[in-house]
Amino acid sequence: MRGKQAIGAGVLALALVSGAGWAAQATAGQAGGTNRAAAAEAPVRAASVAGYQIVKLPNANVPNFQRRTVYCPAGKVVVGGGAEAQGNGAILVGSFPTDDGRGWIGLGRQDGYSTVGISVYAICASV
Repeated sequence: MRGKQAIGAGVLALALVSGAGWAAQATAGQAGGTNRAAAAEAPVRAASVAGYQIVKLPNANVPNFQRRTVYCPAGKVVVGGGAEAQGNGAILVGSFPTDDGRGWIGLGRQDGYSTVGISVYAICASV
């Protein structure tokens, strides 16, 4: 049986896409005594994500610890991402954005083998 381990990131992007969101609500002792009941009844809506797109770098076997990087299309930046290590005893070692914020990096290793299967995903949005 092939083992799989995945680590994802981009909680903000996931919250925006899934319809969840955050709202700041004042309590009775703050901001001039705002009514808690009225604040609790206010609907919370997530902002839409302009140009939302998931870009995938399909699974490929690479040497252990070799980075695989997927980039967003021109005019977009990465708002989240993830990677998956595939294979018997595969371990995802890293999953993080590129320094310039235009892509996502994944790397892993596989016990007892010199290569590991790595897939990488980037959640992209318009600038």
